Formats: sequence, C-alpha cells, structure tokens
Amino acid sequence: MKLQAILKVLLVIVSVGSLTLVGCTQQQQVSSQGEVEASPSTIEVQQKSTPTTQPTERTPDVVYVPTPPEVVDRMLKVAKVSKNDILYDLGSGDGRIPITAVQKYGVKKAVGIDIDSQRIKEANENAKKAKVTDKVKFLQQDLFKSDFSEATVVTLYLLPELNVKLRSQLFQQLKPGTRIVSHAFDMGEWKPEKVEQVDGRTIYFWTIPKQIPANLQQSTSSS
Repeated sequence: MKLQAILKVLLVIVSVGSLTLVGCTQQQQVSSQGEVEASPSTIEVQQKSTPTTQPTERTPDVVYVPTPPEVVDRMLKVAKVSKNDILYDLGSGDGRIPITAVQKYGVKKAVGIDIDSQRIKEANENAKKAKVTDKVKFLQQDLFKSDFSEATVVTLYLLPELNVKLRSQLFQQLKPGTRIVSHAFDMGEWKPEKVEQVDGRTIYFWTIPKQIPANLQQSTSSS
C-alpha cells in the first residue's frame, strides 16, 4: 500500500509540472504573437511621425574654393569695371568679388548668386563688415534659373562643363558688349578675346557679340 501511495504522489507531481510548462509555453506564444502584432503599429507610428519626403535644395555643382585677392583684382581690371557698371558674380562664394567691385572700383551695383545658403550667409556678413550693403546684395538661387540680364559685367569661377552649359544663357540674357571674366576655365568653342596669367592662375575674357558666331548658334538654340 505504501508503494501505491508513493506512486500516486509522484504522478500528481509530474502532472502539475507538465501543466506549469504548458502554461509557460502558452504565455510565451501569446507574448510573441503580441510582439509581432505590435511591430506594424510601431512602424506605422514612425512613418507618420517622420515624413518620408522632405524638401531639399539642389546641392552645389562645385566645391567652394575662394579666388585669391590678386586674381579678383586682375579680373576686375581686365573687365575694366567702373562706376557705371552692374556686376553679377555667378557662384559668388563668400562675396569677395562683388564686395571688391564696389569697394575698390565703385560699381553702382553688384549682385552675387550662389545656391549654398552657408555661402550666402557668409557673404552677407562680409558685406556688412565692408559697409557696402547699400550697393551689394546676395541671392540664394540656382544660377541656371537666375535672371542676370541687367549685368554689364559677369564674373565666373565654376567648372569647364558648367561654363559651357551657361554659355547659351549668357547669349540669351546679356546685351551685346557685356563683359565676361572667368577665373581658371574657358568656354569651350567660344574662344576668349584675352587670356592673362596671375601667379600661375589663368583669367579669360569675352564680350557678348552683336551676333552669335555660327559655330555657337546650334548649341545655343538646342540648350
């Protein structure tokens, strides 16, 4: 009889243990299902709280490299800027060319265009320090979408392919006789009227002709 009693007790213990394990397994399964079901909700919240598209401005086409002061000065001399000129600097960086044009050469108006907001901020600060904000302004714009038709002088420090891309816009917007000066890079098939060297750096000069040269007309009309 004692043996039978002991066996009954063992059976009870084993049964209770099995039930406990089953209960734990079921709880784990319920918890796992809950986590799986909760995941989509979390993702949905993240998607709703974080917009998938945000407005961004186009990144600059060139890495900013400032033009040395002696090159700035020679560019303005080559262009023969004077108090009667309106100068536009396309890709104006820290604003040194427009500021110098007003400070040293007395142009009546100078405008810098740059797509980089940091450069525009820096240029405006430099203009304030130079006390030329009455004649100098800076526009945060894509120069390929800008209107610079009032310019009598245009200065550039871009890249060869950007100069060529800009060429048709210069022909379309600028009046005959408008002077163009580029630091370091030419205009492809549009040959410069003057080339100068300053401390190993090259300056190119053109004027807008009354008629577009025949070899440039096709590229202008297709741009």
